[in-house]
Amino acid sequence: MKFLSRTQVLKFKSVLKCGKIDPSSKKFSSSSWSNGPPPPSETNGKVFCFTNENPTKVKVTRISVYDVCRVLETGPWGPAIEDALNVFDEMPQPELVVGVIRKLKNVNTALQFFRWVEVKTEKAHDPVAYNALLMLMARTRSLDHFEQIIEEMSMAGLEVSHNTCIELVARFVNSRQVREAFVIIETMRKFKFRPAFSAYTTLIGALSASHECDLMLTLYHQMQELGYEVSMHVFTTLVRVFAKEGRVDAALSLLDELKSNSFNADLVLYNVCINCFGKVGKVDMAWKFFHELKAQGLVPDNVTYSSMIGVLCKAERLDEAIELFEELDLNRSVPCVYAYNTMIMGYGSVGKFNEAYSLLERQKKKGCIPSVIAYNCILTCLGRKGKLEEALRIYEEMKKDAAPNFPTYNILIDMFCKAGKLEDALKVRDAMKEAGMFPNIMTVNIMIDRLCKAQKLDEACSIFLGLDHKVCTPDIVTFCSLIDGLGRHGRVNDAYSLYEKMLDSGQTPNVVVYTSLIRNFFNCGRKEDGHKIYKEMIHRGCSPDLMLLNAYMDCVFKAGETEKGRALFEEIKAKGLIPDVQSYSIVIRGLVKAGLPNETYQLFYEMKEQGLHMDTRAYNIVIDGFCKSGKVNKAYQLLEEMKTKGLHPTVVTYGCVIDGLAKIDRLDEAYMLFEEAKSKGVDLNVLIYNSLIDGFGKMGRIDEAYLILEELMQKGLATNTHTWNCLLNALVKAEEIDEALVCFQNMKNLKCSPNELTYGIMINGLCMIRKFNKAFVFWQEMQKLRLKPNTITYIAMISGLAKAGNVLEAKGLFQRFKASGGLPDSACYNAMIEGLSNANKALDAYTLFEETRLKGCHIYSKTCVVLLDALHKADCLEQAAIVGAVLREMAKSQHATRLP
Repeated sequence: MKFLSRTQVLKFKSVLKCGKIDPSSKKFSSSSWSNGPPPPSETNGKVFCFTNENPTKVKVTRISVYDVCRVLETGPWGPAIEDALNVFDEMPQPELVVGVIRKLKNVNTALQFFRWVEVKTEKAHDPVAYNALLMLMARTRSLDHFEQIIEEMSMAGLEVSHNTCIELVARFVNSRQVREAFVIIETMRKFKFRPAFSAYTTLIGALSASHECDLMLTLYHQMQELGYEVSMHVFTTLVRVFAKEGRVDAALSLLDELKSNSFNADLVLYNVCINCFGKVGKVDMAWKFFHELKAQGLVPDNVTYSSMIGVLCKAERLDEAIELFEELDLNRSVPCVYAYNTMIMGYGSVGKFNEAYSLLERQKKKGCIPSVIAYNCILTCLGRKGKLEEALRIYEEMKKDAAPNFPTYNILIDMFCKAGKLEDALKVRDAMKEAGMFPNIMTVNIMIDRLCKAQKLDEACSIFLGLDHKVCTPDIVTFCSLIDGLGRHGRVNDAYSLYEKMLDSGQTPNVVVYTSLIRNFFNCGRKEDGHKIYKEMIHRGCSPDLMLLNAYMDCVFKAGETEKGRALFEEIKAKGLIPDVQSYSIVIRGLVKAGLPNETYQLFYEMKEQGLHMDTRAYNIVIDGFCKSGKVNKAYQLLEEMKTKGLHPTVVTYGCVIDGLAKIDRLDEAYMLFEEAKSKGVDLNVLIYNSLIDGFGKMGRIDEAYLILEELMQKGLATNTHTWNCLLNALVKAEEIDEALVCFQNMKNLKCSPNELTYGIMINGLCMIRKFNKAFVFWQEMQKLRLKPNTITYIAMISGLAKAGNVLEAKGLFQRFKASGGLPDSACYNAMIEGLSNANKALDAYTLFEETRLKGCHIYSKTCVVLLDALHKADCLEQAAIVGAVLREMAKSQHATRLP
């Protein structure tokens, strides 16, 4: 039916008022309305209203839904819109309101109209109008006023229809806004509404795809509270997700709940349990389910057997997998292809390729030609083992039984690119084209990613630049791989240029791209550029996820920006994200590195209060922090806690605690832990041996230090400079200088280069036993190697030369030391004063004497006596008088301290 224009409506109204209606005219006939006005659907959106002014006169007016919508869509709500609506002199009817809301596309406009009608009619809306408004929110996926409307409906005692509830949830689920869909359900429950059963099942299914276990569990409990009977399908979905996420306890609790409610698990649930529990490493539990389903009278099907075989193969329990496979194959007249493929993959994964080939032949003998999947399984395993030639042979044999598909070619291209053989990879690509399969973006992405990892960056860039964008357009993965590859190998400017090209091509960078750019700029020492990338990301409206913030925070701490790192940790919380184990580990490691290990204690307990599951890496970081802050007992307790939780301490764990114990002279405990680590098969490294050598050496237990060194060398570990420095330092402290000289020579014989500290230890030791000439030889050797002496070495050498009478060398060295910013100590000054005095350089000695007093360094009595004698010999009586006065003051001071 054709809509009347506004002019026609007004004209018709004037005809009615004048009573000029021809009863015989069909144009305005109302004979078909004898039983009342037609419904809106029959009047094309027109709502008719009759008002009896008197018994003989009827006033009929019509408001078109189309006209109202046209008015509302002219602009934002305001006085002009209200004036235009007020032109309609009759009251809006419920049918009109519903019709208008259903046609509008903007929730805010609909809500303004909704409120205007309330004021105009002075009546509350009916449930249909409210549900229409909610349906509009569903269509536009806007929840800005959702809670307000739901609250109004609750207070008015109105119901949200099941269809409305289902539509709301479905719309948000379809647009992958599952958290918003969850908010809908939660809001409805908040105001005591009963969400539809289908809304729950739809949302639980969507949440399972995004692994939102806790939200799923909340919905499941709500369904139970509302009295809904949870189907086995929903229950299976819950168990699957919890098991896949490794939350075994929660999954088992659900299964116990199923049994307590007298429900019997079906074969599908058992298959899910076998597959999911097995994949997270709970092989024995998967076996338990396999036997349990048999005990329940259920017959394992092909999926059951194949899942269990796959679980056993993944755990490298091949003998059990073979036994189960043979049991399956014996009872099947037709081979189970999936089981064969799984077993072939199992053999290939452990390198038993002959057995895998035998299965192919066995399959053929049973009249079942192996599929392309079976061959792809073998090719994949050959690729992992780097058996390129063998893979090419199988590829040729494969063509007799099955035509290669996209994965086949991609596997071969992947293998060639990993091996850095770009030309061969391109030949496979050409063969792919000849077979009528043109390389897709996945093929390109594999080539670029593998070439980047093989450090063939120019070749990767060449492939990218050679792409025909009309046939194969680069996607987000292409850009991510190349940007990250360039950045990781220091070409951050090229990576940023590619990022700009990505923006120009219309691609929207994701957090992975930004994470790569930030990390690689920091790694190249360009932290300011890293900060700019983060700001640019925020400016472009890309919200950082927890992974990006963790990476950014790690970079900031490593760059020494401790306060900025702390601020980022607080920003994670402020953004509504929950810090994970990695977040806490980064902060703890950053604070330890910044010399603030004491603050790790509070963070550790905060992490435990959050209920975070700490892995071995997290424990290692916390243990390291405790050891460096002197809380070795706490570190030791955490090591024991790891064992009780079934976590295996690594070489890092043992190394931290052994080093911590050795540093506080608890060497017997450190050695016991060292023996424990060896007994558990932990592959100890040279750092742990160094800690023990250093600890035993500092305690003067030289023989034990030697035994540790001997074991280190017998194990085949290469000693490093620190190993020898620890031993040399111990020998020097014990005044075993001759032994130290032998060790120094052994160190050089083993091609282990001495460093500044090595020479410093030797020079200091030789000066201690007054072998100044030998010490000077080491000094000269050090200079030839262009090693920079530290303050202790300078002072030892200056003092030694002065005491040996080599005053000119000592004086020159002393001047160079001060010119380089060195600060001589009291021992150095006194040695120089005595040396100059003994060399008949009394005035030079006196000048240095005044400098020493000015610097606030202590002057020895013996030094004053030697200087005084030199000054008298040189007839420097005035200076001698001053030195004598200083000597007398020192004597008085010493006498005063002896008085009771």
